Amino acid sequence: MRLFEILLAVSCLFMLNYLVFFKTSARKKAVTALLSTISIGLLLIHLFVEGYRWQMGLVYVLTALLLCYAAAGWREQSPQSSKMGKRVLKYGFYAASMLLLAVSISLSVILPVFQFPEPTGKYKVGTELFHFVDQNRKGVFADNPDDPRELMVRVWYPAEEQTSGRPAPLFPEGERDFNNFIGAYTKQMGIPKWTLGYFKYINTHAYSGAKALQGAAPYPLIILSHGMGTSMTLHASQAETLASHGYVVATIDHTYSTTATVFPDGRVTGYTTDMDGENFLQQASEVGKVWAEDAEFVIDQLTKINAGEISSGLKGIFDLQHIGMMGHSFGGATAFDVVSSDDRVKAGIDMDGTLFEATKRKQISKPFLFMRAEDYLSSTEEYIARSDAEKTVAQHLSSELSISKKASQHGGNLLLIDGAGHYNFTDLQMFTRLASWTGMAGKIDGKRGAEIVDRYVVEFFDEHLKGIKGTLLNGPSNMYPEVKFYGKNI
Repeated sequence: MRLFEILLAVSCLFMLNYLVFFKTSARKKAVTALLSTISIGLLLIHLFVEGYRWQMGLVYVLTALLLCYAAAGWREQSPQSSKMGKRVLKYGFYAASMLLLAVSISLSVILPVFQFPEPTGKYKVGTELFHFVDQNRKGVFADNPDDPRELMVRVWYPAEEQTSGRPAPLFPEGERDFNNFIGAYTKQMGIPKWTLGYFKYINTHAYSGAKALQGAAPYPLIILSHGMGTSMTLHASQAETLASHGYVVATIDHTYSTTATVFPDGRVTGYTTDMDGENFLQQASEVGKVWAEDAEFVIDQLTKINAGEISSGLKGIFDLQHIGMMGHSFGGATAFDVVSSDDRVKAGIDMDGTLFEATKRKQISKPFLFMRAEDYLSSTEEYIARSDAEKTVAQHLSSELSISKKASQHGGNLLLIDGAGHYNFTDLQMFTRLASWTGMAGKIDGKRGAEIVDRYVVEFFDEHLKGIKGTLLNGPSNMYPEVKFYGKNI
């Protein structure tokens, strides 16, 4: 909960107990007037400074009821009521009020206006949004076969110290773009639009359009690819953490494979990628080819920006001799494909993604880190051993497992994180505790999970793109006992 939300809830609790349990007196009237003034003040400050959100709605109702109670003096104006009636009325009102308060606080905690952890690197972070159009690829997943492939890409980079302005919001800026995005987002999820209206209050630690820090440039480039049906918004914290450690990070929205993507003219695309057929592996391979081409096209465009062929304040900050790629789920599989096939990309990370090219690529000869949920090995080996396992799937998983286990031969590794589920490799683990309760994320605390992923990601790229070797990837660590190394402690 935000500061003035907490203060407003506390003022309601204090005022409720004072009105119900303290006897009438001249002093009580004065204190009641003071408490009423404080509650009104806190409510107004909260609404104008922090902003309304529906989770606090019952606290607003309770505040109004308590102010009416105080103004009307209900307890004192019913002298003819029976003693029992007064008691029932008093405790009934108290119980109902406590219920309103408890429900509202619970909703506010479960669905918070959360803050990302502070980036751990020494650099401040800037961010810029780009709209790239690939005229050489048309009709990709689009209804119109003549539509070129359009991509929204957000770049995060080390920036100069900001003396003014506010951090960039996580979700699209501007009322039109935000409403269009949330409308498409909630439609895809099958929930009312108003339920996610509070997302407009969530900020990053980066500053839009901040001047790039040229003194330490150029910086290694990391391409970051989201999971199927999600969005680059689920990787903002990872991106700004990497940027704070001296990387430029390009997060891609793979159009028509996201929950929602907003373009500069206000158009919104949702998730229309066909991945539900019986021949899933073939479909995955076809879609994966598109995503890999997206990543390679983005590298091409950033190369033009670096050379000044596309106007941007980011000219010259990319170290294009040291490029890495990482991704979650399907994006992790895409990272594996791109690192395997594109000579420009030197190292990569797959965060809990099933490889769609596992049977075609028997190994990877570049440094590649596989980060997996805690049950990856057991569930994969169990399926492969089943007598009723679908043969093609079992062969595919067997190949994937073999590739993952051999990663250490070329500077990579296979890591499992105790307590981690699939979405503990995204920022969703910090959005809401529902992610853990519904099984989307594991039992590990969201901020702890994010810290672990960030530390190992930064150290891996530091070693293979900057030549700075740390200690975490040497083996099990007392600092992070949740992390298990294949071949060492598993």
